[in-house]
Amino acid sequence: MAKSKAETLAWLRTISGELATATIKRLDATLPWYGDMPPGRRSAVGLVAQAGIKSFIQWYEDPSTTTWIASDVFGSAPRELLRSVTLQQTLQLIRVVVEVVEDRVKGADASLREAILLYSREIAFASADVYARAAEARGLWDARLEALVVDSILSGEYDDELPSRIAALGWHGHGEVSVLVGTTPRVLDVDQLRRTARHLQADVLIGVQGNRLVLVIGRSIPAPGSATPASEAASAAETDEANAEPTLSFMDIARALEPGFGPGHLVLGHEVPSLVDASRSAKAALAGFAVARAWRNAPRPTLADDLLPERALAGDPLARSTLVNRVYRPLQDQSPELMATLWCYLDNGRSLEATARELYVHPNTVRYRLKRVSQVIGWDATGAREALILQSAIILGTMNDHDGAGTRR
Repeated sequence: MAKSKAETLAWLRTISGELATATIKRLDATLPWYGDMPPGRRSAVGLVAQAGIKSFIQWYEDPSTTTWIASDVFGSAPRELLRSVTLQQTLQLIRVVVEVVEDRVKGADASLREAILLYSREIAFASADVYARAAEARGLWDARLEALVVDSILSGEYDDELPSRIAALGWHGHGEVSVLVGTTPRVLDVDQLRRTARHLQADVLIGVQGNRLVLVIGRSIPAPGSATPASEAASAAETDEANAEPTLSFMDIARALEPGFGPGHLVLGHEVPSLVDASRSAKAALAGFAVARAWRNAPRPTLADDLLPERALAGDPLARSTLVNRVYRPLQDQSPELMATLWCYLDNGRSLEATARELYVHPNTVRYRLKRVSQVIGWDATGAREALILQSAIILGTMNDHDGAGTRR
């Protein structure tokens, strides 16, 4: 004889403890991850299962309580459980609970079996909603934390918590770092930028500063494996070297990331040894971005060091010291003859013949000395753009020497 709903509810309340016990046994027998949990978390999972059974009985009595399912079932779970149990494991847990209840009520009314199926659907959607909200909250928190880290890098104001914040973001970059600055696109696709970076074996921190988009780029290097004997390590190193793909330069990475930026100039700061030194690269990139429009044919992206003359004219002290220390000082220390030849060559409009006449040497001698200049400082004076950089360095270096001499007197 079919039972009334009231009788069915009374029966379900009577066997709720039995169902909870059977569920725990089934979890231990069928789900390996449950058995591997610490006792505290296993107990918490058991509480969730019991809450699910209790919530089903309440829902069966009044189906209009659907909206409270998530809070009823997951309200007893500690916050750490939601972080340690995945959505897939939660759905496995729901399946076990439903199977236990279905096995116990096989001979019951069809309406009860139908209610179980409907409730299992509702609880599955409720579970997905809980995890979706948690993921959204985590995503918002990660975005705020990432913005804070990028702001710290741009300002150069570090504290003891910066390494832990970087680690919390899952930063995979190791070794050298460079900062890329451009305009923010109308629709920023952060996920696409990260996918492109991962494809290039790099990692990025992304920050939006008004109309500026800032990317802190680091090369992603796999963590080293366990220690091996010296002979095996040497053999593995040779194999890795033979199979290793060529490491992309930061300029190559910047070119691949370029479509993710808005229109306008794109400036790449110089490489620095690590992420904690990234503020130096960021300052150079920001200073270059501010004056990039002064270079009529500036490529996209361009190096901040290629904008040293414009940055120096704008009052950037880092650009001035870079020009003096990377161009003027090395040439002065190497040979006054090289400095005199370069200065004369630039003053004569990069004319070999005019320079040779003024110095009373053969034009081939001038060519040789200019080649030596290029070997010493890395810039070729025969190019129009690089000639501007070198001439700016000579002017600043001469002024600096004069100021220093005047101070000493």
